[in-house]
Amino acid sequence: MIAARPSAALDLDPAAILEDLTAGRIRAAEPDETAPGGWRVRPEVKAAILACFTDPTPAEWQVGPFAFRDRAAFVPIDPGADRRIVPGGTSIRAGAHLEPGVVVMPPSYVNVGAWIGADTMVDSHVLVGSCAQIGAGVHLSAGVTIGGVLEPPGARPVIVEDGAFVGAGSRLLDGVLVRRGAVIAAGVILTGTSRLFDLVDERELVGTIEEPLIVPPDVVVVPGSRPLTGAWAEERGLAVATAVIVKRRDAGTAARVALEDALRR
Repeated sequence: MIAARPSAALDLDPAAILEDLTAGRIRAAEPDETAPGGWRVRPEVKAAILACFTDPTPAEWQVGPFAFRDRAAFVPIDPGADRRIVPGGTSIRAGAHLEPGVVVMPPSYVNVGAWIGADTMVDSHVLVGSCAQIGAGVHLSAGVTIGGVLEPPGARPVIVEDGAFVGAGSRLLDGVLVRRGAVIAAGVILTGTSRLFDLVDERELVGTIEEPLIVPPDVVVVPGSRPLTGAWAEERGLAVATAVIVKRRDAGTAARVALEDALRR
């Protein structure tokens, strides 16, 4: 992993910011055991990204059969020879960083400020939003949405730590943090202010705007529902969708979510 530059060394020149983000020399958020949730948000980096949008100058360019038009600062990047970007409509925006061994299947989009760790699989129709932090050895299954955040600059981006699995069609939004090795089943929606019901430890995990939800390590989260209260709702059998921790990750779970090494190369 490339070491991030200290905050004091941050160059506020927009072109330099995007170059440093793309190269992995700086990050919008980075691991820090002393920070809340184990991650330190760097608001000055996100503020610098926002500054890049102040120049509306457009640019046009062509990559193979595809033509693009965007702000001149945000041309798609070449992720490097040791990353595999499969043809078919994928775009990696300037200011996004992909570590070696990342595979991106088409069509997918990785936005400015995002970081994707080594040997992670980004499957088809995946959005990795601005400043999202995705760890090493993660599998983002088909149709996953990882929300982005640039404002306010101090807000935590969505973070998925090393070895996690995110099932098809799931959505992680508004600063939710998925700990190392967690398994998010297909169709789960989690936001920073979601309620997560833990059947294993019989507790309720609740996120707030100030302290977004944290999904514990090595848990298995599935879609669920809980009944709505009140006579009118009860009479009609109404329920609201929620997410539920049903067990801890075990050998059987690991086998079901494993990705063949050959597919990562």
